[in-house]
Amino acid sequence: MKILVINGPNLNMLGIREPEIYGRETYQDLLEYIKTSAAELGADVTCYQSNHEGDLVDQIQAAYGVYDGIVINPAAYTHTSVAILDALKAVSLPAVEVHISKVSEREAFRQISYAGMACKKTYAGFGFAGYKMALEFLLDFERAE
Repeated sequence: MKILVINGPNLNMLGIREPEIYGRETYQDLLEYIKTSAAELGADVTCYQSNHEGDLVDQIQAAYGVYDGIVINPAAYTHTSVAILDALKAVSLPAVEVHISKVSEREAFRQISYAGMACKKTYAGFGFAGYKMALEFLLDFERAE
């Protein structure tokens, strides 16, 4: 199974940005974790990160016909981007939303997830492990079809 993992704005700042929320592990540590997890599960994974909404939309659109599923952490765009929601709906690939922190326990404006409306499942508050959980979900979802 070919899976595209998309990370949104400021995730490239992991380890520096609000370590009391996101921890001290870096974005490079996250990439290594995802690649190791994918290898253990037998998934072919490509990772992409951007701080620009349009770039994320372009990646989602380009996934059509290339990937079997998407794992997405839209980060701040979770709560603002109808464009990302529409792109996920347009490509109709099974998608799973991931958040490192437990967004449900954070600020009121973080309680709405537009991207999540197009996702089969959301994992929030599990740290890096949420990415592996998302990969497992997509693999199980594909087997069930």
